[in-house]
Amino acid sequence: MSEPAQSGPYQVLARKYRPETFADLVGQDAMVRTLKNAFAADRIAQAFIMTGIRGTGKTTTARIIAKGMNCVGPDGNGGPTTDPCGQCEPCRKIMSGSFMDVLELDAASSTGVDNIRELNQMANTRPAEGRYKIFIIDEVHMLSTGAFNALLKTLEEPPAHTKFILATTEIRKVPVTVLSRCQRFDLRRIEPEDMIGLLRRIATAESAEITDEALALITRAAEGSARDATSLLDQAISHGAGETSADQVRAMLGLADRGRVLDLYEMIMRGDAAGALTELSAQYAGGADPMAVLRDLAEITHWISVVKITPDAAEDPTIGPDERARGVALAERLPMRSMTRMWQMLLKALEEVSVAPNAMMAAEMAVIRLTHVAELPSPEELVRKLKDTPRPADGPGGGPNGGGGGGGGRPVQGTGAPAAGGGASAYASAPQGGSGATMSGAGGGHRMQSGNRVLAAEVQQALARYPSFEHVVELIRANRDVKLLVEVETGIRLISYKPGQIEFSLSEQAPKDLPNRLKSRLLTWTGNNWGIILSNDAGEETIAEKRDAKDRALRAEAEEHPMVVALKAAFPKAEITGIRSHDEIAAEAQAEALPEVEDEWDPFEDE
Repeated sequence: MSEPAQSGPYQVLARKYRPETFADLVGQDAMVRTLKNAFAADRIAQAFIMTGIRGTGKTTTARIIAKGMNCVGPDGNGGPTTDPCGQCEPCRKIMSGSFMDVLELDAASSTGVDNIRELNQMANTRPAEGRYKIFIIDEVHMLSTGAFNALLKTLEEPPAHTKFILATTEIRKVPVTVLSRCQRFDLRRIEPEDMIGLLRRIATAESAEITDEALALITRAAEGSARDATSLLDQAISHGAGETSADQVRAMLGLADRGRVLDLYEMIMRGDAAGALTELSAQYAGGADPMAVLRDLAEITHWISVVKITPDAAEDPTIGPDERARGVALAERLPMRSMTRMWQMLLKALEEVSVAPNAMMAAEMAVIRLTHVAELPSPEELVRKLKDTPRPADGPGGGPNGGGGGGGGRPVQGTGAPAAGGGASAYASAPQGGSGATMSGAGGGHRMQSGNRVLAAEVQQALARYPSFEHVVELIRANRDVKLLVEVETGIRLISYKPGQIEFSLSEQAPKDLPNRLKSRLLTWTGNNWGIILSNDAGEETIAEKRDAKDRALRAEAEEHPMVVALKAAFPKAEITGIRSHDEIAAEAQAEALPEVEDEWDPFEDE
């Protein structure tokens, strides 16, 4: 890369080394090839749209196209080209921004229909000093809906001397009616190898000494954006004031030493909470941002996971040899389940740190959680440990028949309700072939029966709190499940009841899933599995029917009262709207009565 002439005030590197030709564009080979072929075949579209992340060259490409279409060559006889000379008057004026026929419009500040109406009028005028009149609309997605509609006709059928070049970072916000009228080019993120090469050329042109590791850090922080990378390089050169090292760039970016972050990662994966907290505090004291440390941990987790699946991913040019060797070793040693769990928890930790009043405290709590979770066994290890652990002496030890089998069983809480057609078992045996403690002969059978009896006694004691079906209804009411309470009162015709077992038939309006939902709720609330038996036999009246029958009997009795009969004779349209007993009236009067006050003061009493 040739160094531009330095004249006038200082110019930042992002502008000083802005590409002037397609040969200078980095990492956009596919687009450059397409445009060169189009220019060579004289198949230049009336409108282009460039999309991609920030700093990949969208506006720069638009200016290069504008120069190429208006370049006349050093001799003044050249035509449209993808290699503008940079010496003719149109090239020089476009580079300086003074060419009248290349107009750049910032759509973020010119979003209305009036701006586009003015643009349409200018598009119909002939070029003043160039071959083409070119409109470059940056951040075109910011235009209003009306402005997009006003642009459509001119964009589809512009005059032969007019070209449009649109640029946007939010291609999804651009209407499809606009996209269909343009040739679209997606500018890619710049690959790390190309970015490091670009930064090295600029550093050499600036006579700046900077280490390869420092360039790798800048490349990683830029995330594929050439403008971000050159801006960071500009800052790093000023920060170094001589030879810029990786430590200086790391301090400038607020990053922790990558090697120390790997040390912290290994401590976390070993479950060393004290060491991990000490290392985090040391990095924080050295200037590392807690958010950046957690972000680095997440990046390492992702990288190691990818290396474990695809070993070639370790050959990343932005990663040093020592870090690469440690990462490969970690990928071989750590299970994928631990790394996916680490990734999920780090994402949650990043959210917490971003909103916490004290980022360091939140980061420390996150590290404590991560170290404790790292010690948890995997499901396979947990099952293996449970199989290898001897069963307690008071539990069933032999096989299902009490012999010296291999499957040691253990009592299961909450399965002691008798079921239809016989008692529901209060004991569940482990799968045969397990490695539980073995018992032989009659001794094993005796302990099994003893364990069953103990479990059955516990279940019966727990269910004794519900001696009647009314207690079950009160349990539903206490848990405030109004829907289930109404369905039980109106839909269940009770046939028989005993603690742990309910047999009933359903009324006509009862939902079909009522037995299953009732069983599930009782298991949740009592901790025991209830036997729910649905029968076709006719049961007794539902609770709602009993309540209504009582009300009807009371109303019938009131209708026969002599005073009510006399009132209805005098007022034939009179109706009974409510019935209250003497006890209810007395209770209501007592509740509404004013409290008695002792020694009430009388204002007329003589002193």
